[in-house]
Amino acid sequence: MNRRRFTLFTLQLFTHTNPLHLLPTITPLHPHLHRHFSTSTTTFRRPPPDPNDPSTLLKEDGFSLCSQMWIDNFRHPDKIITNLSSYLRRFELWLLAYQKVTTDETGSYTPRSSIQRPQLEDLLALRNAVIDGNFKWGSRLKFHIKSPIDKTDYESLSKRKIKMILTTTQPTPFQDKIVQEVLLMILEPIYEPRFSEKSYAFRPGRTPHTVLRVIRRNFAGYLWYLKGDLSTLLDGVKVGLVINAVMRDVRDKMVVDLLKSALVTPVVVSTVDDREKKKTKRKYQKKRVLNEDEPKPDPYWLDTFFGFAPEEAEKVPNWGHCGILSPLLANIVLDELDRWLEGKMKEIYVPSKSDVIWNCPEGEAEQGNTSWPEFVPTSGPDKTRKMDFIRYGGHILIGVRGPRADAATLRKQLIEFCDQKLMVKLDNECLPIEHITKGIMFLDHVLCRRVVYPTLRYTATGGKIISEKGVGTLLSVTASLKQCIRQFRKLSFLKGDRDPDPQPCFRMFHATQAHTNAQMNKFLATMVEWYRFADNRKKIVNFCSYIIRGSLAKLYAAKYKLRSRAKVYKIGSRNLSRPLKEKKGQSPEYHNLLRMGLAESIDGLQYTRMSLVPETDYTPFPGNWRPDHEKSLLEYIKLEDPKTLEEQQSCIREQGLVTPQDYISMLVWNYKRNSLPMEHLSLAKSDESVVGNQHLLASSNQDDASKEEENDARMNEAQM
Repeated sequence: MNRRRFTLFTLQLFTHTNPLHLLPTITPLHPHLHRHFSTSTTTFRRPPPDPNDPSTLLKEDGFSLCSQMWIDNFRHPDKIITNLSSYLRRFELWLLAYQKVTTDETGSYTPRSSIQRPQLEDLLALRNAVIDGNFKWGSRLKFHIKSPIDKTDYESLSKRKIKMILTTTQPTPFQDKIVQEVLLMILEPIYEPRFSEKSYAFRPGRTPHTVLRVIRRNFAGYLWYLKGDLSTLLDGVKVGLVINAVMRDVRDKMVVDLLKSALVTPVVVSTVDDREKKKTKRKYQKKRVLNEDEPKPDPYWLDTFFGFAPEEAEKVPNWGHCGILSPLLANIVLDELDRWLEGKMKEIYVPSKSDVIWNCPEGEAEQGNTSWPEFVPTSGPDKTRKMDFIRYGGHILIGVRGPRADAATLRKQLIEFCDQKLMVKLDNECLPIEHITKGIMFLDHVLCRRVVYPTLRYTATGGKIISEKGVGTLLSVTASLKQCIRQFRKLSFLKGDRDPDPQPCFRMFHATQAHTNAQMNKFLATMVEWYRFADNRKKIVNFCSYIIRGSLAKLYAAKYKLRSRAKVYKIGSRNLSRPLKEKKGQSPEYHNLLRMGLAESIDGLQYTRMSLVPETDYTPFPGNWRPDHEKSLLEYIKLEDPKTLEEQQSCIREQGLVTPQDYISMLVWNYKRNSLPMEHLSLAKSDESVVGNQHLLASSNQDDASKEEENDARMNEAQM
């Protein structure tokens, strides 16, 4: 019976055009089935998302979340932040931090798809421990998550190894790096729009090259300079000072407590006892084979260039367990000093009408030759009094335009401020006042004054062009040759001061000639870029090339037993591009190169002549410079503001212009209003031709001409 009803129902479904009206009339097959069906619909509901399931917590892309944080903070830079726990709970940020830290550990990018579920669960456990307050900085044996390259089984370690791990200096735990990275993602967008534009160290988009260009652009005309060293603040940390500086803008208890625990938790710093070290004989060191997941060490050229780090950029703060957060916290603490110096800039500024450059009461607008902005007329009692400063890490450079008494007063006030606010003791020796003629060293570049006598041309009354000789100053930024020699001596590339003698770099003794030349060429290319904005770029780079070339020549003379550099240059040419031979026969390297047809593949050393070194980069630096990422953020915020669209529309109306969108809409509207469909037009034309033939028999030629003109007008109108 039930099968018969089903067949009748299917026939009615196929025969009726709208069978849905039959559905309410269908009787159930069995009451028990109906009851079972109704209960099944209530039991199989979608379960709520599991808070312990990592896959359900990934609702948004981590990059888009970080971008939104940057946009929100740049839109409201002065807003006090009271709730950061919501960002700390976002699992997307933790996954992004895990990818970045894993990439740094392994040396290769870790895509999101390659992360397994056990790793996600461990990462979620770490996040929950941080939120619940159970996370401990600097844990040595108990970890929520381990590094993918850490294969140590901590449960089966001996007591001796456990004691060594707990009492000696160990690298930063993997889970600590993840927490530091998450805090950096949250705090950096908050403080970047609040920092002063005069601060350039440990900030994205700002480099020592930016500092040198700003000095060349803005420090011309300053006579007295104060160079302050606050690097003692970067060595030690005062927890109360850091926490108070953070709480000026961030009032979230969870984040503040996490930072405080990172600063307060002691760091175990000790070395292994000399008695525990095994005395082993020195053997021949074989090439070390890296593990599968172990990252490659820095190449020789990069390691050598790191030795050229200037004094201002050499020291990087590392406070407690903060790690990569320490530079950001240092800028937060020193931001109060930047604001104080900006206030002093407004106090000291006294404009003079006779000054050519700075004569505006506000001090913002600058006049003069825009194509030569570094030119400043000579100072005097009737010139503008002004000051400017730059801070790079713990080092400050202050320029004063005016009498020396202004610089002495500013130094006294700066010492008092650092003593009261930053708890740093300074004296007159830490803040010397130097004249520009003595040369001021900053970032391994010497700032000095160069007097020029340009010809000034201007138009007088009556249209007469007058040319006069003017006197002015240019700020010369030159690389320090003494500092370069000192750095080479520290790296054991030369000895002697007055007559530096290159020394062989035996570290590359076992490398091939092609590899050694390639490493040194990369080093020289990096030095060319480092001295890009130095006035003596050609001279200093040519000197570096001379030292490197002499060092390699001595190395090859010892390696191939050629006794002197002259023989090396004779066989390998001036740039050492030809393969070198041993005294007895040919070297294996040269034989292999000949057999493979690569005898000419050795690259010679670059910049062996001064004419090969590129010129100094004198590209004009804009006065209102900002990094590219800040420009993009501000432009995006401006375009999102509805007031911007209203201002543009009102400006277009005032000037009587038409936007491209309005112009296209006008064209489309005129076409729709004035044109006729081509089919109707052809029919109308054929009908009018028949009527015209009839009228031709009955009317005069004048009527036909008028009809044809009317038809042509309509045709032209339709085509338009």
